[in-house]
Amino acid sequence: MSTVVISGCSVVTMDPSRTEHPSGHIVVDDARITAVGAGPGPRDLPGATYVDATGCLATPGLVNTHHHLYQWVTRGLAADHTLFDWLMTLYPIWAGIDEDTVRVAATGALGWLARTGCSTTMDHHYVFPAGAGDLLAAEVDAARAIGLRFLPTRGSMDLGRSRGGLPPDHVVEDIDTVLAATADAIDRFHDPSADSMLRIGAAPCSPFSVTGDLLRQVADLARDKRVRLHTHLAETVDEAEFCLDRFGCTPIDYVSALGWLGPDVWLAHGVHFDDVAIGQLGTSGTGVAHCPSSNARLGAGVCRTRDLRDAGVPVGLGVDGAASNESSSLLEEVRHAVLFARAVGGPGALTVRDGLEMATLGGATVLGWERDIGSLEPGKLADVALWRLDTLRHADIADPVAALVLGAPPPLELLLVQGRPVVERDRLVNHDEDAIARDVRDANRALLSRAGVMS
Repeated sequence: MSTVVISGCSVVTMDPSRTEHPSGHIVVDDARITAVGAGPGPRDLPGATYVDATGCLATPGLVNTHHHLYQWVTRGLAADHTLFDWLMTLYPIWAGIDEDTVRVAATGALGWLARTGCSTTMDHHYVFPAGAGDLLAAEVDAARAIGLRFLPTRGSMDLGRSRGGLPPDHVVEDIDTVLAATADAIDRFHDPSADSMLRIGAAPCSPFSVTGDLLRQVADLARDKRVRLHTHLAETVDEAEFCLDRFGCTPIDYVSALGWLGPDVWLAHGVHFDDVAIGQLGTSGTGVAHCPSSNARLGAGVCRTRDLRDAGVPVGLGVDGAASNESSSLLEEVRHAVLFARAVGGPGALTVRDGLEMATLGGATVLGWERDIGSLEPGKLADVALWRLDTLRHADIADPVAALVLGAPPPLELLLVQGRPVVERDRLVNHDEDAIARDVRDANRALLSRAGVMS
């Protein structure tokens, strides 16, 4: 057992009382937090590592609720497209991914998430070209190497273009293949224990790329195996029009009829939910992954986060795929969530603490992990982000939470995941970032070359 004492920093706990300490401490024993409080931490604990955190702010590690890691090697393409045009441009390129490509992409994306304060992330992987290898295992290997807590979802598409869907036929699978692969992923990787670093979810892609039969059968499988469900929904006006034309109803009514509302479900984006839909989400306990940067990048609109939260909907933040959010900084999502909400709803729409809450406890709740992560409390897993706020960028900002959310991105002094350091002094621990960057660049060039695209 190892003990770490972090002392001298401001502490935002996100506990039920939303306790904050202007100067406080955190004690970690092995994987869990054993003490959080005001003033200096205990001294002379045998074998303890002491961290002088003067000038820093401690928060729970951030939780990313929506991502597509494989897209890290296809950033910067179709930069001015809408969602449907963007997808049509990129599907032929993504059809060339393989196990090595995904491992490299996931390593780069996960490494950067860690550098932006993220301790837990999900991934929604839904492109499985024939003969590409074990893509989900490649992501799991990358998450273990970087050291992040991970909830990959086995995504799927079975509605190709010839049947009225958006994706090309050569990147979709049949239902039997999807169900077998999803069950296999859960059986191989899912760890439901309290100390888990790895859980699995099931995630058909979207109403315009999967059939109703697939949605229904995957929901039945996931609930039989007690894992969570995820999909894209109500991201764009185009999607709403697709559902109306094809199914004669709104996106929320479509998935509701297929069993896709409930406390074990979370939906990515949710930009175009009306009052009735928001009420349905709140009543059912269905969560939403808000992705403000990606929504803005693709011109999709601004999610009604204030209304969702007021209705009791669990809301977390997501960077979304790196190909629709080249920054892929979870901390930046906090800032954008607050600013975009205020741009359309006034200065009271979201506070800086609302934004931080969505990125921590809110995200943990969306992923079903709130009992063990998302706040700094004794007994919870030791996922701690320590942000340096005493440099030129922030030294005169009175409120440390405002400094973190509204100020320039601060250096990340330390990131602990399950009590183990993943980032120290704004660099990955035990990983050569330059080597990762070289691998990513090589994978990008190889993938684009296979697709006949000039790099």
